[in-house]
Amino acid sequence: MILEQLGVAFEVRPSGAEEVDEGLPAAVAQENALRKALAVEGGGTPVLGVDTLVATELEIWGKPPNRQAACETISRLQGREHEVHSGFAVVRDGDVLAAGGAVTAVTFRALDDEAIDRYVETGEWQGRAGGYAIQGRGAALVREIRGCYLNVVGLPVQAILDAWPELLP
Repeated sequence: MILEQLGVAFEVRPSGAEEVDEGLPAAVAQENALRKALAVEGGGTPVLGVDTLVATELEIWGKPPNRQAACETISRLQGREHEVHSGFAVVRDGDVLAAGGAVTAVTFRALDDEAIDRYVETGEWQGRAGGYAIQGRGAALVREIRGCYLNVVGLPVQAILDAWPELLP
């Protein structure tokens, strides 16, 4: 986990917050991150909420619900550029300490149906925005990345540190 690599002590607490899935991708990611952070009781401790999504122009590609949707998503992303948007919010007792977002451009290689099927068979797409994990076998799908790699993994570290340097011990 990225926070562990940074030496940050944390506790994962699923928020159960209702997420929005329509609108401008950057705004959707930031709104969802804020909703998540506000939904978790921190007891005086800062709470970090993060949301990551994949978009092509204004079309948001969420987490595919099944194998067929994963194949369709990767098929639509193959051979072209998409953006990975992350939003984050740090709150303490309902007060927003820091918030913002990051965007990284990712270009997939051209892939045939067989290559897509092989990747989807790994199951790595499950629970992943855009149906892939760049930190795993999904790296083989990628031709180019412009921006923060860790943002694509799911935590926009540089943007968070710019807004909230207190994250680091």
